[in-house]
Amino acid sequence: MTSAAVSAPGTPGHARTRKIWMDGTLVDPSEARVSVYDHGLLYGDGVFEGLRAYAGRVFKLDSHLKRLEASAASIRLKIPYARAELAQAVRDTVAACGMPDCYIRLVVTRGVGSLGLNPFSCPRPGVVVIADSIQLYPPELYRSGMKVIVAKRPRIPVECLDPAIKSLNYLNNILAKCEAIDAGVLEAIMLNLDGEVSECTGDNIFAITGTRISTPPTSAGILHGITRQFVIDELAPAVGMGVEVRPMRLEDLYAAEEVFLTGTAAEIIGVSAIGDRTIGAGCMGPASKRLEAEFRRRIAAGAPED
Repeated sequence: MTSAAVSAPGTPGHARTRKIWMDGTLVDPSEARVSVYDHGLLYGDGVFEGLRAYAGRVFKLDSHLKRLEASAASIRLKIPYARAELAQAVRDTVAACGMPDCYIRLVVTRGVGSLGLNPFSCPRPGVVVIADSIQLYPPELYRSGMKVIVAKRPRIPVECLDPAIKSLNYLNNILAKCEAIDAGVLEAIMLNLDGEVSECTGDNIFAITGTRISTPPTSAGILHGITRQFVIDELAPAVGMGVEVRPMRLEDLYAAEEVFLTGTAAEIIGVSAIGDRTIGAGCMGPASKRLEAEFRRRIAAGAPED
């Protein structure tokens, strides 16, 4: 789950060799074009993944591609490339971008069709892979922790549009992000219609009390985060902590010793305050730091691509 600014073609630091993969061909950014009749543009009809490469290795590449396939299947969108072909497209784009450490956006649109809603008027989906730099949050926040708010806008109910589908329509998240920016912070916690903690606009959320980590279940209306699952399956056990996936309310976050967020672009970042309530010591706590250190250690040893 992510949103962030990247450098535009031609800006300082944007490598002349950078290429964008479009339907089997690496092209210059200036030549990358999407039709105004593409239903991805007209209706947000499509799916995407945000990935990261570290030293040229794409973190959890296979997990991201499986999630992309699941999202596409949920909206009856047939990806015109096999998983191995998409994996190679991602690797080729990373190699062409000139940055072994980069952020990758893999997009599958419904494709060019009529001006009506009918998705089956689009004969072939379009596939784009972009590799570029990203900085979701200022570096100092990874030391001090970040302040967040609780959005007034609730998360879309699973019954209406399952947030597990990583679609091109992010308006629910964007409007909550606007609330955060208006409040002078960079992230907002979203609740579902039952008042339970769901996720943030671009990150999953965890709370720590003692040696126990808690995080909302997918039924609360969240994206099935790749970094979230990495914390649950690998990082937490490695630092001697257990994870409980359970329904959570704001009171659980307010009472926690630590709160942290995870995401492909965000990685792992602590929360210092929620609105006017200080969390723990008001900084990134020691347990969150241990988890982040373990994450960095594993990345330095070679980002797992499975």
